[in-house]
Amino acid sequence: MTKQRQHASTTQTEELNPAPETSYAERARTMLSLNQVGVISTHSKKCQGFPFGSTMPYALDDAGRPLFLISAMAMHTHNLKADPHASLFVTTPEAQSDPLGAARMTLMGNAELVPKDDLAAARAAYLARHENASYYVDFADFSFWRLPPVDLYFVGGFGVMGWVETSEFEQAIPDPLAEAALGILQHMNRDHSPALIEIALHEKGVAASEAKMTAVDRLGFHLRLKTPERVHSVRIGFPHEVRCSDECRAVLVAMVERARSEGAPGAS
Repeated sequence: MTKQRQHASTTQTEELNPAPETSYAERARTMLSLNQVGVISTHSKKCQGFPFGSTMPYALDDAGRPLFLISAMAMHTHNLKADPHASLFVTTPEAQSDPLGAARMTLMGNAELVPKDDLAAARAAYLARHENASYYVDFADFSFWRLPPVDLYFVGGFGVMGWVETSEFEQAIPDPLAEAALGILQHMNRDHSPALIEIALHEKGVAASEAKMTAVDRLGFHLRLKTPERVHSVRIGFPHEVRCSDECRAVLVAMVERARSEGAPGAS
């Protein structure tokens, strides 16, 4: 089980649409798969006792372990050879505008050289993510390293955070909507904002003047709602799991139609 805890208070809106969430393990695996660059922190060899942060492009192997292609001259390589304990910090593009509200994660582990038998697969996975690395991948002073997770800490935004069991992370797979999510959000917010307001009223009983879809996954989506009293977020569950953008579109259309035909909860 994931050692997750959620510091959000239960409200009346949660009773209307319980909105199941994907696990922290799945969200962490999805975040890693969507991104290509993080910050690796190593133990400084020069300044004992101090962490040393470096920008680090990465790819993932089949087990979800981050892969690095690093030069023997790099300071973080010197650090790892002296002490393999390291962490990789990854966040989302939203962190530029809302750093504390955006999701992020820290993966901790003991860095190691990729074994000879795994080098071909690591090379293919890395070049698939970082095509420009083909210019230096075969240089003698570059080597492939990986970071098998010992523990992970996931933050999904304000009040959503928790530790992720390594075994659960290794079994998790990226959300099937991950690649299409940005397009879905842009389309819904640009072309169907009034429909999101109707869904919020029907599913959560919230009469909002503005609604913006901020996240979507196979089980549901998040809306940021503006009411006369406040701006807040709610999660709304899909009637059933969706596995692709076409299924997501069909479900959203059905939810809008139901909202228009049934109206607000308790309305006669």
